[in-house]
Amino acid sequence: MNSVTIRNLLVRGMLAGLAAGVLALVVAYLLGEPQVNAAIAFEEAHSHEHEMEVVSRGVQSTAGLATGVLVYGVALGGIAALAFCFALGRIGGFGARATAALLSGAALLAVYLVPFLKYPANPPSVGDPDTIGKRTALYFLMMLLGILLAVAATILGRRLAPKLGNWYATVAAGAAFVVAIGLAYAFLPAINEVPHGFSPTLLWQFRLSAIAIQLVLWTSFGLLFGHLAERVVPTRSPATAAEAAPAAS
Repeated sequence: MNSVTIRNLLVRGMLAGLAAGVLALVVAYLLGEPQVNAAIAFEEAHSHEHEMEVVSRGVQSTAGLATGVLVYGVALGGIAALAFCFALGRIGGFGARATAALLSGAALLAVYLVPFLKYPANPPSVGDPDTIGKRTALYFLMMLLGILLAVAATILGRRLAPKLGNWYATVAAGAAFVVAIGLAYAFLPAINEVPHGFSPTLLWQFRLSAIAIQLVLWTSFGLLFGHLAERVVPTRSPATAAEAAPAAS
């Protein structure tokens, strides 16, 4: 893959990330913001200290939210496009759309769901400010482990495929991934800092909305980027591939 193609895919990845970010922003505003407002109300009702807001809540829930989600979408779109350039043709005989879909699904699993299940997102008023550094470090450690173990599982599946076949190799690699993640969950410390009296329903709804945002972001990115990438890296027909095989030999 030449540099021009990579540049084109990078641009399309960032555009797809921006479009996916817009869709995720709608979900964040409609589903996430009401839960955040309810959590802030709980915090204000149970706190005796009132700090002056540097940025008003109105700006945070509109311009601030939009900036954060859209920048996040563009950045992840660019990174995912570069990962796509590396993965295309190396994880099986998949075309551009299928590779983009598989990559998006793997990213949702390894980058978000794996660390989320161990250290789930919390609304305002949940969590001790003194442990924020520790919690952040553990979250990113779990994210790094998820990515590395996903890559290791992919490599394992490819090496087992000649002996076991694609289906059983994939099952074995997936089982190894789940076991390794389970061991990481068991050895890493747990964190439970939900204050007394905080609504479990609100906590559950906030975490569901956080998952919904990421699900919309990565699903829409995979579909959009797959469509755009296919125009840059067209899928060869079986006849074309058959004709190219003798020439390559």
